[in-house]
Amino acid sequence: MRILTGFLPPTSGQASIDGCDVVEKPLEAKRRLGYLPEVVPLYEDFTAVEYLKFVARLKGVERRKVAAAVDRAITLCAVTAVADRLVRNLSRGYRQRLGLAQAIVHDPPVLILDEPTSAMDPRQIVEIRNVIKGLRGSHTVILSTHILPEATAVCDRVIIINEGKVVAVDTYEQLAARLRSSEKTLVRAARPDGGLTDRLRNLPGVVHVTPGRGPGELMVEAVLGRDLREEIARTIVGSGAGLLELRPLGMSLEDVFLRLVTHEEAPAGATEDRGG
Repeated sequence: MRILTGFLPPTSGQASIDGCDVVEKPLEAKRRLGYLPEVVPLYEDFTAVEYLKFVARLKGVERRKVAAAVDRAITLCAVTAVADRLVRNLSRGYRQRLGLAQAIVHDPPVLILDEPTSAMDPRQIVEIRNVIKGLRGSHTVILSTHILPEATAVCDRVIIINEGKVVAVDTYEQLAARLRSSEKTLVRAARPDGGLTDRLRNLPGVVHVTPGRGPGELMVEAVLGRDLREEIARTIVGSGAGLLELRPLGMSLEDVFLRLVTHEEAPAGATEDRGG
């Protein structure tokens, strides 16, 4: 990201923004880019609207279009309520919103957002996610985050990088499908007895049955491609245990990430210890 944003020159290879090489045409590449760093650099003696007008002029927005560009950015990022407040008096959440507004004020084709929802409360996170979703289609948005549910909620494609190397590029759904090794179903019974686990374990295709986190919960793991929900439900109801919940469990992005990173970090020649 530092190479794409012009902070770090590449030692090899090629990087471009919207077709503009960041080395050969650095200024043109920057004009086509909006960047929100994790720590937002703001001028604290400006009001929010003054800061955005200043940024718009820096980024080459025509003078007669500055007011409209600022109004659009303020509205999109929900900064209207504090538009006339000094930046130094803004909360961390509003400062983050203002940082996003400065990234989009010149309507660039490419946006790079580094941890865009840090320091925000849950309501603000939902609002900014909706803003980012609204920018899709008309903008290419590169979102860098360590909060993996954020990527699941917002992104169309996921790039997983470990130790500077790209280890996977795909949609979250395709990654999860490719790495899933079994079918998992969470069940919750009102009156589980000692024999329920054994009855579920004896169903054809079941590999493991383990206790869940909550009372009456069991995790039923079956061979890949085998949907046992009907058989599981019939077994629980037939035993009189009282079926309260039954739902399939997919791999989360955290599971995908850990599976890929753990595989990448395994030492060469390592083998599984199966005991002696």
